[in-house]
Amino acid sequence: MSTDDLATTADSLYREVGRAEWARLAPGIPNPLNETEVVQMRGIGDRLDLTEVREVYLPLSRLLSTYAENTKRLGAETAAFLGEDDSTTPFVVGVAGSVAVGKSTIARLLRELMSRWPGTPRVELVTTDGFLYPNAELERRGLMSRKGFPESYDRRALVEFLTLVKSGAVEARAPFYSHVRYDIMPDAQVTVRRPDVVIVEGLNVLQPPPSPNDVSVGDLFDFSIYIDADAEHIAQWYVDRFLALRQGAFSNPNSFFKVFAELSDAEAVETAMGFWNSINLPNLRENVEPTKHRATLVLRKAADHTVETVRLRKL
Repeated sequence: MSTDDLATTADSLYREVGRAEWARLAPGIPNPLNETEVVQMRGIGDRLDLTEVREVYLPLSRLLSTYAENTKRLGAETAAFLGEDDSTTPFVVGVAGSVAVGKSTIARLLRELMSRWPGTPRVELVTTDGFLYPNAELERRGLMSRKGFPESYDRRALVEFLTLVKSGAVEARAPFYSHVRYDIMPDAQVTVRRPDVVIVEGLNVLQPPPSPNDVSVGDLFDFSIYIDADAEHIAQWYVDRFLALRQGAFSNPNSFFKVFAELSDAEAVETAMGFWNSINLPNLRENVEPTKHRATLVLRKAADHTVETVRLRKL
């Protein structure tokens, strides 16, 4: 079977819903967020607004809460069938996609929206940046130039963390990553204490296991989302974000990237495109994009960051 045939077969697993049809799936549901809250959640370069929240993410949050509530109900019924106490564990949602595609904004937004539904009031967000190897270890392994590629993550630690979450542990702890320092902070952690939902956001969360006997991160998800867009659009978003960071976060004297703060516009664009073409585009093509068919739901973005179609895996 050819690659095109495999892609067609994978496509047949999904139902595709256009933007207008998707927006009609949450009629009469009030938007719980105001404009100020949306602006605060919006990532640099993202164009999230109240219309996008109402037409795309409010229906999505309702769908996710429906899945979570029914998974919890199934867990309780299974426990009753087995004559055991109900020990349902957190519902885990994975959010994957390229650098600069808007994963972080969407993950933050879904955390807020899902927490407003009665069945999922406690929602925690964990990013896989915390499971990158510390810079010293990346240097030792010769991987600093491949930061963000699958081999730059402590996959075993991430799987162990999610295994604790899905086994119903009272507490699970994840390392904390500083985007200012561009490194793991050894004296900080993210602690998760059996919430209703855990959202896990990262580039490579849908990667298959390195060997058939290993557990993949995706094996521990109850629902997964892939944020999709044309590579040329993502490249422009990446450059736009780099330019915005140069004027903001990069100017922080503690920032790892402070050396870029004084670049001219032309130099900044050239630098950003150099990073995109040498690191982020190859990672997208080789590792991130090929995992798209593993997602439960695919959000397809247009050039202006708005979602144009939603693809939901058939049950």
